[in-house]
Amino acid sequence: AYDTGWNVPHALEDEEILELIARFAQSAVRAERAGFDFAELHAAHGYLIFQFLSPLSNQRTDRWGGSLENRMRFAVEIARAVRKAAPSMMLGARLSVKEWVEGGFDVEDAIEVARALKAEGIAYICCSSGGNSPLQQVPPGPGYQVHLAEAVRKGAGIPTRAVGLIDDPSQAEAIVAGGRADMVALARAFLADPRWGWRAAAAFGEEIHPAPQLARSVTTMRHWMKAAG
Repeated sequence: AYDTGWNVPHALEDEEILELIARFAQSAVRAERAGFDFAELHAAHGYLIFQFLSPLSNQRTDRWGGSLENRMRFAVEIARAVRKAAPSMMLGARLSVKEWVEGGFDVEDAIEVARALKAEGIAYICCSSGGNSPLQQVPPGPGYQVHLAEAVRKGAGIPTRAVGLIDDPSQAEAIVAGGRADMVALARAFLADPRWGWRAAAAFGEEIHPAPQLARSVTTMRHWMKAAG
């Protein structure tokens, strides 16, 4: 984040930008060698790629700033380099679709970026929101970012993942079944309940098959419960 009176960060030189693009590609190669099936570019939440995308943080006047085409150049070049370096891996991107502040990155911009990334081989967009501005007004609530995933899905013709306060199995199912997104992702729900996946499956009538090694603890647990009265 940033605010009035804070130190102005170093503006990357052209050669530094190209070096960073190369490093993204090198990271993808290492991930591929390690056996990962896919990688996801983090172009959200005020991290470096999003700093280039946002007209609020990107004040450059060279080929990396100004128009949306220039501001998305860093993201597009990274996607192209990673796709070339690790062609066998699926590649997605997490994108802040809306910055929630006047004059900031917005849905229409995100759709154009998603189209450009799709052309470079990006398989899906994980649609989040928010950036660096202290003035952003985020309206939290159940599924508050789902409409962003829906807009990008329809506008860019690319599969999307919906995120943000999705914690009920029926809610998650409705998002996908209703065609608003192709996937959903949860974080806080799993932090609060590591067995959320089991409970969600049970809610839809699926039979749960715990790992066999967990059965060893059942007898001991019953003993403790009996001893506790």
